[in-house]
Amino acid sequence: MTFSTQRDFVFGQTFRQTFRAPVCRPDAGVRTLSAFAMSVAALMAASPGLAAVIEAPSRIDQVTVYPDAAQTSRIVEAEVPAGTHSIVLKGLPRQLDTDSLRIEGAGGLTIGSIEARIAPAPVEGGNVLNERLKKLLQDRASLQAQLQTLAARKAMIERYAQASPEKLGDKGAPMDAGRWSAAWDAVGEGLAKVAAETLTVQQGIQRVNQEIAALQSSNRPGGRQVAPTHDVTIEVEARAPVKARLIVSYRIHGAGWRPVYDVRLATAGGAKPALEIVRRAAISQRTGEDWKNVALTVSTVRSQRGIAAPVVLVERLSLYEPPPPVVRPRAAPAATMMRKESQDMALGAQGAAPGAPAPEPMQENEATLETGAYEAQFRVPGRVDIPADGSQRTLRLGTMTIEPKLTVRLSPAIDTTAYLEAAFTNSYEAPLLPGAVNIHRDGLFAGRGQLIFTAPGDEARLGFGADDAVKVTRVPVSRKESGPGLFGSNRSETKDFRTTVRNLHKFPVSIAMTDRMPVSEDSKIVIEALSTNTPPTEKIVSGRRGVMAWAFELAPGAQREIRLGWQVRWPADRRLVNETLPDGLPSDSASSNKN
Repeated sequence: MTFSTQRDFVFGQTFRQTFRAPVCRPDAGVRTLSAFAMSVAALMAASPGLAAVIEAPSRIDQVTVYPDAAQTSRIVEAEVPAGTHSIVLKGLPRQLDTDSLRIEGAGGLTIGSIEARIAPAPVEGGNVLNERLKKLLQDRASLQAQLQTLAARKAMIERYAQASPEKLGDKGAPMDAGRWSAAWDAVGEGLAKVAAETLTVQQGIQRVNQEIAALQSSNRPGGRQVAPTHDVTIEVEARAPVKARLIVSYRIHGAGWRPVYDVRLATAGGAKPALEIVRRAAISQRTGEDWKNVALTVSTVRSQRGIAAPVVLVERLSLYEPPPPVVRPRAAPAATMMRKESQDMALGAQGAAPGAPAPEPMQENEATLETGAYEAQFRVPGRVDIPADGSQRTLRLGTMTIEPKLTVRLSPAIDTTAYLEAAFTNSYEAPLLPGAVNIHRDGLFAGRGQLIFTAPGDEARLGFGADDAVKVTRVPVSRKESGPGLFGSNRSETKDFRTTVRNLHKFPVSIAMTDRMPVSEDSKIVIEALSTNTPPTEKIVSGRRGVMAWAFELAPGAQREIRLGWQVRWPADRRLVNETLPDGLPSDSASSNKN
């Protein structure tokens, strides 16, 4: 920088010497300008390293999208003379992470310091906001005057209502008792009208105050302000004049992608079912810069996630003090959302001429998968455009076809509907991230589901809707209650249920049934299983006490009965409380999970 300052000083001296040239002759000004130009040319030839500020254009060439951010690479091309200079990139997004700025270059350049500075945002619109604020203040003053008038009217009506009937007649005479009812009605109507008008005016004042506060809290009193941007200055040094090509990369917030899956199950009449999983990425961004004609890569790395295991702190237990009860209004039931699926394939089949060959299905471009030890990247073919308006762009990443294991799952204690479920192992080289799943069964849309995180080699399960060919019934066999005897102090209750499962398919099916019996959280409550119970295949399902499972095969047309019953005894002077936990865990475990 010292060398540059010295050159600036020499240039200043040359300019002053040239400016002092005599101007006594008519052509003196022309010769002075010619001398000045020759001096500058001589100076540039003698000092090729004169520092310059080069404002260079740039374009986005590559983008790597993470689930919670993006990595952008810009290409900068500029003519750089020999010496030390500054290349300035203007208008980069405000959201970029300045700590992630990295510069790469070629062509004999040496990169020095990098500076990122927030550029002041231009203000547009003149005094539009000031005029709007002035109008709002006038509106508020008018509304406040109306409020005062309504308050005076209300006070007058109240004074009339408080007056004695003896003084309300004509010329001070007592009011006829037959007119009292009309007077009361008039007072009531007047107060109701004033209250309604007062509420309307108060709401108007509240809206005006909110808009005034929004305008006054802004730092741009002169008009509409454009979002601020970053100006990046790169110090470079060139040994000789060169056409520089720099790659500027940075991480930026406001972008991301989420996985979306299309899962299609073909049962083929129960023999060798096939499961096709089409993986897609729904990408959207509001980074402040449009991605036009960029090479796009989708990465599974979550860049905003923690990088180290959390520190385990000491857990201390104390007695719980319940807060005072709060009465909340009952929420209105949620409206049922109806979905309509298009039938383009069916319509296309209906419109085909008899005997005409089936049209060749269109193909979708798929990304190329590149996996590492800790991440997976999908390189999208070609180049894409993704605007910065938050709109969603969906791209196909890959397809996986496997043979699943089909099971009919039952939970008759809650719902006697049989549901078809497909279990599969992730044979993909990349993990399946959590995301929404569009479920199709035998060419028909069956509903929407959710896929949990599934690493390569892990097993996942997806439901494919109701199986109406498997009939399930659950009926109580008996229910008995008994009070305390002459010498007893306990009460008892016995429940016994029978569940019948019947296979109406023409092929065998695998059944997985889950049911429950209550568990005791108090030593004074004794629960015993009945001797008539069908032994379960699994006594405790996923660590949930009292929840058990039965797994069996059903031949075509066959049926099976499952018996489950229990007896409960508890002190006669106590009331038994039946509680179903939302997470299905015992109360001690549920409470510990909240800490």
